[in-house]
Amino acid sequence: MNSNTSTLASADADRISPADIQAGHTAYELDRKHVFHSWSAQEQLQPMNVIDAEGSWIWDGEGRRLLDFTSQLIFTNAGHKHPKIIEAIKQQAEKLCTVAPQHVNDARSEAARLITELLPEDINHVFFTNGGADANEHAVRMARLHTGRRKVLSAYRSYHGGTHLAVNLTGDPRRVPNDDDAGVVRFLPPFTYRSHFRPDSAAQWTPEQETERALAHLRDTLVLEGPSQVAALILEAIPGTAGIYLPPAGYMEGARALCDEFGVVMILDEVMAGFGRSGKWFAHEHFAIEPDIVTFAKGVNSGYVPMGGVAMDDAIYASFAQRMYPGGLTYSGHPLAMAAAVAAINAMRDEAMVENAARLGAEVIGPRLEDMKNNHPAVGDVRGTGAFWAIELVRDKATREPLAPYGQTPAVMADLVAACKAKGVVPFINMNRIHICPPLNTADDDVRFGLDVIDEVLALADEVISVQQ
Repeated sequence: MNSNTSTLASADADRISPADIQAGHTAYELDRKHVFHSWSAQEQLQPMNVIDAEGSWIWDGEGRRLLDFTSQLIFTNAGHKHPKIIEAIKQQAEKLCTVAPQHVNDARSEAARLITELLPEDINHVFFTNGGADANEHAVRMARLHTGRRKVLSAYRSYHGGTHLAVNLTGDPRRVPNDDDAGVVRFLPPFTYRSHFRPDSAAQWTPEQETERALAHLRDTLVLEGPSQVAALILEAIPGTAGIYLPPAGYMEGARALCDEFGVVMILDEVMAGFGRSGKWFAHEHFAIEPDIVTFAKGVNSGYVPMGGVAMDDAIYASFAQRMYPGGLTYSGHPLAMAAAVAAINAMRDEAMVENAARLGAEVIGPRLEDMKNNHPAVGDVRGTGAFWAIELVRDKATREPLAPYGQTPAVMADLVAACKAKGVVPFINMNRIHICPPLNTADDDVRFGLDVIDEVLALADEVISVQQ
């Protein structure tokens, strides 16, 4: 265990004053009186108060310094308070703070240039949105208008946003209370750890077999739904909220081939995995494919100002070259967001953050998580790439039974979170998983410290298994 564990979690008197802490208490009281939180039963919620942040660290309402192993909702790719991004926002506010989207502003023009430079050469235009959900909504709208078709195929074990169409595109359980006939058809994606396609009689099951069966299922879904009715296939390049699992070799290429065969638009959701999170600028670069549409948000400017976008290839663009695109947003290409994006992309390039994320995954995070898998009875699987990893907790390694049924969160997860915070780390928890997603520029020693804490508190999950056995 890192010898700094106890001091790292203590109050930071040099940075956080008693007045800061008192102001935080006031903010908390007002929050509970007036703020309605997302995805929560309001009166059961006890939100953590964050009163300061810098780099890979945050300070809670009591002034304790905590390692941010979540990048918030996995978006502070360049860390908190990066000076170049902050300065760009300040300069833009003084120059042109806001402008209607029908007018040219130089920050938006430069952001579009930088983003399209990172994408395949036939993707040359970007429609800017306020976030990832509306980016996915507009991507589907474009695909429907481009093809003249309505249906959209999306995967179970996915997340595409909380607005009406986006939550219907989503495959995780949060969709269920919002289910509606939105023209969405869902299919089962490949998942090598807990396959939907592996026969009970199969003693061995290879990634190649998973790819073959999953693609056959996708083809069947397309054919049975009527290819002439299917406008788009939307996939997360690497599913994030659903468990950070990379598709097996050949699957994405096969999905691309099916889209080509049936004239279906391939939309890749890079909202969470894009802009360096996976150790490449975009996660689809891990596969030999070129999407028709890429959606993004979050990491493009480290979340400093709300922003998202739809990057489209020339064929999609051509559909609206001479006819109106029936969509828009008041804050599309907002100058403050665009300036933050330009500064973030340049800082990530200049400071080799994407390369650092790849190195952290290969040399620091991945090997240590494999050790945890070998040493903890509760750890069934570890998987990921770059600064984008998941630890899956199970009741039984042999059967791969999760600690709680799909869609439920086992009680021990709250204990794991509390123990991590007490030792100076904020973890990301989803169902029976711990996600390891630090900022891309987190120092090696800080990452090791966070992994030390995770390693130690996993004993709580091991105890649950021991008692049950």
